[in-house]
Amino acid sequence: MKLTVVGGGSTYTPELVDGIAGRRTSLAVDEIALVDPDVARLEVVGGFARRLLEHAGHPAVVTTTSDLERGVDGASAVLLQLRVGGQAARASDEAFPLACDCVGQETTGAGGLAKALRTVPVVLDIADRVRAVAGDDTWIVNFTNPVGIVTRALLAAGHRAVGLCNVAITFQRWTSALLGVEPESVRLEHVGLNHLTWETGVFVDGVDRLPELLARHGDALAEHIGLPAALMRRLGMVPSYYLKYFYDHDEVVRKQKTEPSRAEVVAGVEKELLDLYGDVRVVTKPDLLSQRGGAYYSEAAVQLVHALTGGGSGGGFGGGGGGGFGGAEQHVVNVRNGGTLPFLPDDAVIEVPAVVDDKGASPLPVPPVPPSVSGLISHVTAYEHLALDAAVHGGRDRVADALLAHPLIGQHAVAERLADELVARNADFLPWAKGTV
Repeated sequence: MKLTVVGGGSTYTPELVDGIAGRRTSLAVDEIALVDPDVARLEVVGGFARRLLEHAGHPAVVTTTSDLERGVDGASAVLLQLRVGGQAARASDEAFPLACDCVGQETTGAGGLAKALRTVPVVLDIADRVRAVAGDDTWIVNFTNPVGIVTRALLAAGHRAVGLCNVAITFQRWTSALLGVEPESVRLEHVGLNHLTWETGVFVDGVDRLPELLARHGDALAEHIGLPAALMRRLGMVPSYYLKYFYDHDEVVRKQKTEPSRAEVVAGVEKELLDLYGDVRVVTKPDLLSQRGGAYYSEAAVQLVHALTGGGSGGGFGGGGGGGFGGAEQHVVNVRNGGTLPFLPDDAVIEVPAVVDDKGASPLPVPPVPPSVSGLISHVTAYEHLALDAAVHGGRDRVADALLAHPLIGQHAVAERLADELVARNADFLPWAKGTV
């Protein structure tokens, strides 16, 4: 099997390759094709990927190319992990909203919209070219943020796509350690949108251990999530750590104005990682990679590709608890709603446990969610609809409309100011914006 990674020059890539090396008995990968326009960076990452596989005794061949068509030709699955504009654009996304006392973050709020506007047209172009070369049956696994909006764009355009995020598997691994059980035995009741999710149940052997987690490990949960234990106990659920941008917005903004940005931190980590990757003596995944973000991305991605390409064995990180689904696996993915959450449109993209096989991902039934959750999910879904419209069709007013609809903004004067700043900062990436600023 050939697996192609678009954005293969990313410092994430060795995490993925390391996961493939460790799962060689079930995911029979013969070739890993890394595609990236940055040839120099690709050479460094590709060389390290080869050393990782060789050290692990894995027979797969790593190829590198800046030619997308060559890279995806013959691929069974294509993983997208792009950052249009690089870390410089991320730094901008995290900075400009702060002038309006709005959170500066690359996947939500005004920064998240800026990233969506830059990214969606590029991803749709790549997906069209993948389909033309590799065929209609090739799976596209999207890890590119904002995952929900980008995946919705792919599905709306008719592509065979599934969105993936590492939030669920990270929580599963972390809580299994708190409970003293094997990660594979934990099944999450995970519901919401990408980067807007709640754990409403944590099941081990059919028993919900969430009440125990909240009662006995509240302080550890609070430190991990960034929200008070008392709040989580009152809610009776655990929000993802991205919910602090909503539940503790003003305090987050205060910190962002006084502390180094995440973009600055990641840029420093990336420089160190690339130096390590270029050292021929380094043949195993550096510990520093854990600071890059995307924890357990490799495990989630490898297991998902395993299921999508027909290797399902009845497990998957979202399944836990034993038992498969007639050869399928259970995973937490971003998938079309299709009535799963009845208060959302069918074409909304949600993040929930799903049964995954070579036919795709089918969301499992979700217990009813309380109004405090469904209201926020509905609000952000409406924003995502408008954000996708702006990304596909362009227009400064569409940008302002999406910002006005976002619950972290919601004031017309702020939305207008942010729209102008967003368009001005991203005009080089938005063909429709050139000449308007």
